[in-house]
Order: sequence, then C-alpha cells, then structure tokens
Amino acid sequence: MDKLTTMKTFLAVVQEGSFSKAADKLDISPQLVSKYISALEDNLRTRLLHRTTRKVSVTEAGNQYYQRCQQVVIDIEDMENSLNNLSENVSGVLSISAPMSFGTKHLAGLLVDFQKQYPNLKLDLRLTDQYVDIVEQGIALRIGVLKNSTLIAKKIAPIHLAVFASPDYLKRHGTPQTLLDLQSHNYLRYSHSEPTKRLFGVNELKSELKLESNFVANNGDLLLNTAIAGGGIAMQPTFIAGEALAQGKVVRILKDYEPEPMGLYMVYANRQFLPSKVRAFVDFASGYYGDTPYWDLA
Repeated sequence: MDKLTTMKTFLAVVQEGSFSKAADKLDISPQLVSKYISALEDNLRTRLLHRTTRKVSVTEAGNQYYQRCQQVVIDIEDMENSLNNLSENVSGVLSISAPMSFGTKHLAGLLVDFQKQYPNLKLDLRLTDQYVDIVEQGIALRIGVLKNSTLIAKKIAPIHLAVFASPDYLKRHGTPQTLLDLQSHNYLRYSHSEPTKRLFGVNELKSELKLESNFVANNGDLLLNTAIAGGGIAMQPTFIAGEALAQGKVVRILKDYEPEPMGLYMVYANRQFLPSKVRAFVDFASGYYGDTPYWDLA
C-alpha cells in the first residue's frame, strides 16, 4: 500500500476528527479510509487512534506520528513545487554534441520530448563524429570509453556492434565462418576507428589477421548502404544497421566473434553544482532508451 497515501489519510482523519469527514475531504469512501488506517497501524504495530461511535482522537503515539507525518508531507509538497518551478525556470541555451549517425536516426524524439517538458530552453545541437571539447554549459553524447577523468560520463544506452553483408554479396563470395575467413573478403572500413580490433579472438590471431579494404569512409550510414549494395562486409552499431537487418537487406554474420557491447554516454563537466539546464537533460535522458533500446528489439 502506498505510504504517502496512508499518511495523507491519517492526517485528514486527525484534522477532521472523523473517518467520514476525512473521506469527504479526500473524495474516497469511509471504508477505504478505515482500511488505510488499519493497514498503517498494522505496519507500525501500534495504535494511533482511539475510536468511539462519536469521535476519533489520537493516542500518544498517534500524536507523535502526526507531527512527524505532517512535516514529511509538507517537505514532499515543497520538493514537488520546487521541481515544478525548476521546469519553468530551466532556460537559456543548452549546447549538445552527438555522433552524426546516432543523432540523425535516434536523437530527435528525445530532444522533442525534452523540450516539451522544458519549453523555455533552447537547444544548440552539433552532429559530428569528432571529439569536441566539453564546454561548461554543455553536454556531449559519446560512444566508447571515457578517458578524461576531469569529466563525468553517464551511460544511457548499450551499443552493440554487428558484422554484416548483403545476401547477394554472400551468395557471390561465400559466408565467412571464422575471422581468418574475412581475409578473402573486402572489408568496408570506418576511418575514425578500427572496430575489428575489438572482435572476439582478434588478439589471439595478432598479426595473422590482415583485412583487405578498398573502401574507407568516415560515416557509418554510407558503409551500411555500401554493404547493402553488395560492396563488401561491414561492422557497424545496430543503431545504424538494425532496420536493414530486420528487413533482410543485410545479414548478420560471425555472431560468435562480435565485440563486447560498448555504451552511449552523456559526458559533461565535473562540477559540484551543475547548471540547471545540464542537470535537467542528464536526469531526463538517463532512462529514455531503456536497458534494451528499441533499435535492438527487431
């Protein structure tokens, strides 16, 4: 049973002096008021109210509980009011940087919902796959591991990498079963990093694994489209390839060798007192995508 509801019910009974008047005040039935009070007393293992046919009065324990209970409810209401005021007072410009592909595919919904809650806040979004300096008033969304200890990183979603190719490409060139089999295929490489180094088993192969690549690009969406067109084998996050995988435009291969999941992080300055607009975004975005993001559900 909800503790706050039972506390408010108890307060109403004491203040009104009867179960029926408390029920009218709370717009519930007298039977429900009685149920709440009985449950509260059972939980506390003490009698809080003296009941007679004419009136209700508090016991000594009930009076002590009333005083503390009243303060708790006041504190909660003050907190809720201050948070409501925070929503109204969060204003100015919040600078956000995010990876290009993730931003274009998955960030719009979050930002629109965020601004519905904080309509006085303006957003200045920069999409780039290059690392940028975190300004005092801003946030960066980054994929990977935080290296700078002067910043704070909060994970908001897991990032899975998938190895894939088009059905036509695999039909023409065969489906690799091991990492060494990749050497006979064309690998579509992402220029900003070399994710193949994180494939399970790569470290054991060391110098034996040498991948041929006639196509290098700095954009994951382009690499996905090249793979769909039959240009080779690519490895990209599922937030990029998830829809194409679900539609059968590309086929996931080498599942046993996929890297450990990475993370999508909010990165912001390590400050004792964050600007309200930064704190508001951190709190809002923390649970937005959930433990299993929608792009991994297909």
